[in-house]
Amino acid sequence: MTIKRRRKSTRSHGSRTCGYGVSHRGAGERGGRGRAGTGKKGKCKMPVKGKWTIQYFGKTGFKSKGLRYAKHYTINLRQLEELLDNFVKEKFAVLEKDVYVVNLTDLGIDKLLSAGKVSKKFKINVAFASKAAVEKVKAAGGEVVLLEKKAKKMPETEEKGKEE
Repeated sequence: MTIKRRRKSTRSHGSRTCGYGVSHRGAGERGGRGRAGTGKKGKCKMPVKGKWTIQYFGKTGFKSKGLRYAKHYTINLRQLEELLDNFVKEKFAVLEKDVYVVNLTDLGIDKLLSAGKVSKKFKINVAFASKAAVEKVKAAGGEVVLLEKKAKKMPETEEKGKEE
């Protein structure tokens, strides 16, 4: 008895291969579709960051034209009390007659915030401080010295125009 075998030509009926037969059926040979295949597992590595990546991937997002606020480096009163011993060792703070004198601007800290309790007397030099932080330090018998803000000078051309 003869065995009926299915012919090879009938095996790819009903599938779109665009003339390539079996080999180009999916996107597996090409590393995926679209932007796929540029990563670690693709046939090429991710493009190096630079001009070529912008051409390949395109720019996304937008730049806000709103106000840009300067970032303040802050410290809380709780953190200040915890780090006080280290500040004294490294000579960022000095003990003078029961009062710790701390210059936060030397540490690169711009603003003092009020989280935490104050158990020691402080004299703190800082550019900015919250109202609650100033009140807490004063209630403990210390003081906060805020640095003066520099007034912006007008350009000379505008000053000459106003005099005339």
